Amino acid sequence: MLDQLLNIVKQFGQDTVVNNPDVPNDENQNVMADASKTIASGFQNILAGGGFQNILDLFKGNSGGSQQTGASGGIGSLLKNPIVTMMIGYFVSKLISKYKMSPSSANNVANSLIPNALNGLIQKVNDPNDNNSTLDNLIGSLTGGGAQQGGGSQLQDILDSFTGGGNDGSGGSGGLNIQDIIGNLTNNAQNNMQNREGGDGKGGGLLDMIKGFFN
Repeated sequence: MLDQLLNIVKQFGQDTVVNNPDVPNDENQNVMADASKTIASGFQNILAGGGFQNILDLFKGNSGGSQQTGASGGIGSLLKNPIVTMMIGYFVSKLISKYKMSPSSANNVANSLIPNALNGLIQKVNDPNDNNSTLDNLIGSLTGGGAQQGGGSQLQDILDSFTGGGNDGSGGSGGLNIQDIIGNLTNNAQNNMQNREGGDGKGGGLLDMIKGFFN
């Protein structure tokens, strides 16, 4: 599902990056690749730290009504989420240090591109008519595997139990043990980060893989 994230970034990056005179034209693709990596690696770091519940809260908190009200409702909610503010802050620093953008221009790009891309991703995952865009597929693409040995849709079932109002979330959905799931996801994320990250600490395999989608 990583390719869907990248397509969403491309979509919102058309105005924010490509048509933005503050971003050098020859860096447009690299900037969007770095935005995608910021989101993907941000989720990876959270998962590796045992924070799947925080990601679940992000996706369930920005579903339903916010999807219907458009960008204003969804983005307003996202900008208050610590995961999103962390990603925006990281991306602002990247734009200033790597692309030599002014702080004001970098803030404008990051505060538009990151939350809009995340809002688009959240809407896809919460779309009941899109069977390919599930939380399991997203997390699996970040950890190198699914939530369970045999695949399935455990994570989406948990998310649906919140967004559909059918479960209070205290014990998961359908008898699922969410603590076991979090433990498996944490281990998978840690192992996958070790395999993907380059030794120079400058992005490694994940950034190279993302850039491939923009070529």
